[in-house]
Amino acid sequence: MSVTVTGLSSTALMELENKYGAHNYHPLPVVLDKGEGVYVWDVEGKRYFDFLSAYSAVNQGHCHPKIINTLVEQAQKLTLTSRAFYNSTLGEYEKFVTGYFGFDKVLPMNTGAEAVETAIKICRKWAYEKKGLPTDSAQIIVCEQNFHGRTTTIVSFSSDSGASKNFGPFPSGFIRIPYNDLEELAKALEKPNVAGFLVEPIQGEAGVFVPDEGYLAKAKELCKKKNVLFIADEVQTGIARTGKLLACDHENVKPDMLILGKAISGGVLPVSAVLCNDDIMNVITPGTHGSTFGGNPLANKVAMAALEVVSDEQLAENAECLGKIFRAEIQKLVDESDLLVLVRGKGLLNAIVVNDTEDSSTAWDICMQLKENGLLAKPTHGNIIRFAPPLVMNEEQLHECIAIIRKTVLAFKK
Repeated sequence: MSVTVTGLSSTALMELENKYGAHNYHPLPVVLDKGEGVYVWDVEGKRYFDFLSAYSAVNQGHCHPKIINTLVEQAQKLTLTSRAFYNSTLGEYEKFVTGYFGFDKVLPMNTGAEAVETAIKICRKWAYEKKGLPTDSAQIIVCEQNFHGRTTTIVSFSSDSGASKNFGPFPSGFIRIPYNDLEELAKALEKPNVAGFLVEPIQGEAGVFVPDEGYLAKAKELCKKKNVLFIADEVQTGIARTGKLLACDHENVKPDMLILGKAISGGVLPVSAVLCNDDIMNVITPGTHGSTFGGNPLANKVAMAALEVVSDEQLAENAECLGKIFRAEIQKLVDESDLLVLVRGKGLLNAIVVNDTEDSSTAWDICMQLKENGLLAKPTHGNIIRFAPPLVMNEEQLHECIAIIRKTVLAFKK
């Protein structure tokens, strides 16, 4: 494999991004040019295991042939009509996806952040029209260390100062409480005009913070008693990533509203969705919400193909099995090395905590060495490294990756 058709090297391509692109990311210094299954290749042809999966968007593996073939076939027929007209794929997709996840209705959108914004709007409108809260009074409970996106509304209730500093003024209407704290949730639910509780079943960006067993079920019960909507943001944790179709399924919790994105399209297109039952979704009427691209024919077909892959290839079951192997083997490494503090996660959404401060470069430096050894991962919150390979990985490949991680950690020098 050679460099890109432009003939530019990785260094030259990184320089182009640095010169002409906004500096809103700090990527590892690798320029990817091709992907297949669990692997990606840089422009010089070096192969890597992808252990980030585009933040769990590529659960079905890179360029899955079924999804790509569906994309090409539909792209040659019709891509976009806008919702000014009916199209021949939307109804089929809506029936498919509501049946797949067990809800009455879906509102299709494009990105995860858009879906979160959509859920906030639906929750507020429901609160005024169904629950009877006074207009413009609705409060939504959120958790500290959350990551729901980077729109101005969403960063207004973020505890990440980097995401919110100098982007105000911000809207009101949010109550922030500690994650995994049922007592604080119960207190917040006693406050006036509470409409919803927006929560990640596992906080991915916070470092794969898994709540105590029973937290989600008890939180849902508390919300139900107060007629407050339990809104699960499964943009990162959904679509088989944690060893179940949804992370909420580990506790048999059915959210009042479900937010999906990322892997709903297998990482091929921006596709997201908000699902809920008629008693909630029917507050949305013509003109109250919309999207030019939401529900487009191309996205509809791709999403159906991507979700069929999840079922047909039993990706949730594979993630559950491989996740147990991964954590058991990495726990041995944690016990052996002073460099690591712990490993945690569910399914194939896992993280290791590095024995250093959040402002240190240790986790970044480990990731740089992992890259040299053929595995791509990225730090989060300074001293945490998230590991989330495509769910099509097999056991032999997983053990090869564990060996790379082990070799890298044991050889690492601060």
